[in-house]
Amino acid sequence: SAITDKYLIAQCFAAHSIQILLDAAQVLGKKEDETRYAALLAKFKEAFVKEYMTPNGRLVSGTQTAYTLALHFDMLPENLRAQAAEKLANNVKSYKYHLTTGFLGTPYLCHVLTRFGYTDVAYKLLLQETYPSWLYPVKMGATTIWERWDGIKPDSTFQTPTMNSFNHYAYGAIGDWMYRTIAGLDTDVKTPGYKEIIVKPHVGGELTHASATLQTNYGQLRSAWKIENKTFSLEVDIPANTNATIYVPTKNAASVLENGAALSASKDFKIEGVENGYVVLKAG
Repeated sequence: SAITDKYLIAQCFAAHSIQILLDAAQVLGKKEDETRYAALLAKFKEAFVKEYMTPNGRLVSGTQTAYTLALHFDMLPENLRAQAAEKLANNVKSYKYHLTTGFLGTPYLCHVLTRFGYTDVAYKLLLQETYPSWLYPVKMGATTIWERWDGIKPDSTFQTPTMNSFNHYAYGAIGDWMYRTIAGLDTDVKTPGYKEIIVKPHVGGELTHASATLQTNYGQLRSAWKIENKTFSLEVDIPANTNATIYVPTKNAASVLENGAALSASKDFKIEGVENGYVVLKAG
């Protein structure tokens, strides 16, 4: 059921719209507009907290969509975001790792889970095979994305024909998370257009390999990883005239080899350090 407060949803997307204007003002150097939109955004977020959140950080709508939007659009004070993310993860677990989101919450759900350290929960959602889930339609023979999670019900009957498209891509938004998180091809928002690239694969869900390619204006960008004989290997193609920050999932820089040789002897990579379980490398 669509039980998330519709005004809570509207407030989140209104704030998102203001944030886009604020970002544009910053890029264009329009200081007056930047000041104006920053003040307006602060008012919207303050109003959100007063209207939709208790002093202890609980939202008036306790749904996956409510917590996802509030976290994705930074509507909550920073000191309350971690516990809100925990509430979201616990909600997913309470539904035995099924999602309950619609068109507005689904695109951001797994992104939020990963952002706050619950990539394992996101993987369980992705690989869930029973209704409602992404793989339920696949198990029912789907070759396209459906408008409803149960366009064809478990008993093989159909949903109402007035709202039951079988070629309706909205829930295919999970592809964005798969490219950015599983394969690890991501963008640096400060330098759009893939001039600066982030490659940060997240291993999980018992997957043993993943790869993705993207044709950028500078050439082909590629990330491909696999786990074989308990060894993780990563191949990356970086287009000409670009730079990349590459995250290798290990805490031990000494264990990372480039074509069998120690990274310390590499001419292609510069070791930046270790960050949240990744060895961070710079490459051109």
